[in-house]
Amino acid sequence: MKDDVRRMLEEGGIEEGDRVEVVGMMRRLTYEGEVSEEVKVEGILLPSTELNAPGNVVVKLKNGYNVSIKPTKVRLLEKGRGFKRAEVEGGEAGEGERVIILGTGGTIASFVEYSTGAVYPAITPSDFLRAYPELSRIARIEPKILFSILSEEITPAHWRRMAEAVKEAFEGGARGVVVAHGTDTMAYSSAALSFMLDGLPGPVVFVGSQRSSDRPSTDAALNVLSAVRLAASGRPGEVVAVMHGSTSDTFCLIHRGVRMRKMHTSRRDAFMSVSEPPLGIITGERIQLREDATPPGEGGVVVRTEMEEAVQLLQATPTLTPKVLDRVLEVSKGVVIAGTGLGHMRGELTERVKYWVEEGRAVVVASQCIFGRVNLNVYRTGRKLLEAGVIPASDMPPEVAYVKLMWVLGQTSDPEEVRGMMMRNLRGEISESSSPAGFGEEYYRWVERMGGGADG
Repeated sequence: MKDDVRRMLEEGGIEEGDRVEVVGMMRRLTYEGEVSEEVKVEGILLPSTELNAPGNVVVKLKNGYNVSIKPTKVRLLEKGRGFKRAEVEGGEAGEGERVIILGTGGTIASFVEYSTGAVYPAITPSDFLRAYPELSRIARIEPKILFSILSEEITPAHWRRMAEAVKEAFEGGARGVVVAHGTDTMAYSSAALSFMLDGLPGPVVFVGSQRSSDRPSTDAALNVLSAVRLAASGRPGEVVAVMHGSTSDTFCLIHRGVRMRKMHTSRRDAFMSVSEPPLGIITGERIQLREDATPPGEGGVVVRTEMEEAVQLLQATPTLTPKVLDRVLEVSKGVVIAGTGLGHMRGELTERVKYWVEEGRAVVVASQCIFGRVNLNVYRTGRKLLEAGVIPASDMPPEVAYVKLMWVLGQTSDPEEVRGMMMRNLRGEISESSSPAGFGEEYYRWVERMGGGADG
C-alpha cells in the first residue's frame, strides 16, 4: 500500500475490517481494452496483499465481490472487528480443525497484470490467507505452495508431488486437504490423485476459480471458503472438487474427483458431474453429501504414484486412419480412443486394433458423448471391436479413462490384470447403472432439491 493511501486511511481512523465508502478509479478489462472509470462503493476494507495494484485498496461488497480501487476519498461508515494479519510462511493461522492448503497456481492464486491483460500465478502463503481472511474463522489454516504454475503446465510428476504432499499432510494431523488448482486440467489431476491415494482419513478437495482473485467478478472467495469448510468437516474420505453451482454466489457443488468435467470456458458454474448427480452441495455453512460418499479411512493413507506415461488419448475422427493409429501405438503402451456414440470408430481400424492388442498394447474405448456409457454389443462395428480385444470404458469420461489407464499400467503390465482393473470400479469412476439424475433436467432438479437455486 502506498504511503499516501495509508495516510488517507490513518487520518480517517480507518482500519482493515471497517465498513467504508470509497470514491476512486476502478480499472477493468473489456473486449475493447482497458477502461478506467470513477466509482463510489460501500463495503468492508480488506487487508492489502501483493496481489493488489500499488496504491489501490480492496473492498468486499455486500454481494460478496471484491473490488480493487485507486481511492481519491475514503469515508468511515462503521467500525468493524478488524482482521488479524497473518504471516503464515512455515506456520498456520486460525482456529478449529487443521486444514492444509496446497497451492499449485492457476487462476485462483493469480492476479491480472492490467497493462497486458495477462493472468499470472503470483501468491505467497501469507497472501492467500490475507486474500481470504474469513478462512481463519472456519479452520486452522496452513497454506503450502508446492509450485506456482498454470494448470496446462502440470504433468504426472506434479501429480506425484501432490499425492506425497497429501499423505504428509494427513500424517501430520490434518483433518482435510485443499488443493488450489487451475480449472483447465483439474479433471486430470483430481482423477490422478483419486487413483494414487487410498484409505484417505478425510477429504482431498480440489478448488479453483474461473476469474482471478483481484477481479470484481471473481468466484474464488465462495469456492475457497466452501472447500475449506468441507475439508474441516473431515468427510468424505475421497478426492473431490468444490466449484460454483450457479452463476451467483449462492452455493457450491461437490463433484467426485473421477466424475467431473469443465463444461464451459468461462462461466463461474462451468463444472458438472458426469453421468451422475453431484456428490453433494454446500450452501453457506450447511454441507449435504450423498449417502454413497466414501467414508473416511482408518488405516492410514496408501500412496501408489507409479504411472505409465506412454499413454495417449485419441478421438475417433473421420481422418483417424490405421497409419495414424500405428504411429501412436508404436511409441505407446496404451491408448484411449474416444469413439463416436456408443463407442464406435471406422471399421478399417479394427484389424490394426487387433494387431496391437496381440502385441500387448492396451486399447480402451470411451465415448465422445461425455454422458452415458459405452456399449459395444449393439452394432456390428462394436462387436468386432470387442472381438479385437478392446476394453470398454463403461461410463468413465474419456480423460478419466486415460488417467486410469496410465495408473493401471503403472501397477501391472499383465494384459489380463490391466483389463480386469480397467473394467472394475475402483474409486467411483464406474457405475453399475446410469442415474436418471446424471443428465439434463433431472440433474438440475436434483440440485434444486438439495437446496441449490437455478439461475442463468
